[in-house]
Amino acid sequence: MNPTLEQMQQHHSVRSYQDKPVDPAVLDAILDAAWKGPTSINGQQVSLVVVQDAARRARIAEIAGGQPWIAQAPVFVAVVIDFHKTAVGAELAGESQVIHQSVEGFAVGAVDAGIALGNLMTAARSAGLGVVPIGGIRRDPQAMIDLLGLPPRTFAVAGVVIGHIEQDGSIKPRLPRASFVHRERYDTAAIAPSIRAYDTELAQYWQQIGRPDGQPWSANTAQTYKTVYFPLTAVVARKQGFGFDQ
Repeated sequence: MNPTLEQMQQHHSVRSYQDKPVDPAVLDAILDAAWKGPTSINGQQVSLVVVQDAARRARIAEIAGGQPWIAQAPVFVAVVIDFHKTAVGAELAGESQVIHQSVEGFAVGAVDAGIALGNLMTAARSAGLGVVPIGGIRRDPQAMIDLLGLPPRTFAVAGVVIGHIEQDGSIKPRLPRASFVHRERYDTAAIAPSIRAYDTELAQYWQQIGRPDGQPWSANTAQTYKTVYFPLTAVVARKQGFGFDQ
């Protein structure tokens, strides 16, 4: 197995960072890995906002619901769905953009943002740095818009913490592969047995790392997904000019 595949198969989140800056040249190379990633129709409807100012990182930690590693690590990168950029391009070509007013538009932006996020994490880890992706910025998306000065038709959908590792994380087991990789057709019969097996495995993992509060996957997922846990996402996205009726 080559080093890239080995590293990607050992992904784990890091939530403890040294008070040490990331070398600017290394950071630029990481950002370039996301910049050069693919996007739908080459629309490039993603932008990154790099936050290194300590006070701003502390504010993002608050916005995300109290995640101290955001303030602790030297770099936070917000990944932004950016249909402002494409609208300017459309106007220069003498056209009016409508794609941001559709579910398809938000889906395309989110997919491309996800690709950029994955590239950021892979690149940072290849440089020996730790990462943890952050979806909690959607808890208060208007606060992120105000903090980052985002124009209409943009939305900070996720972010990633990057820094030198103080205390490393552990590799969390995943649902059985049969629940993830399907051949030719989706195998519904594999799902429930996979979840039962994973609940047992995850309970053992929590015990091994000393987490008596760790829940089975099914219970934790049910607890989270029984509500719309970030209800401001749609409200603020609509305010930003996104639509979901087409």
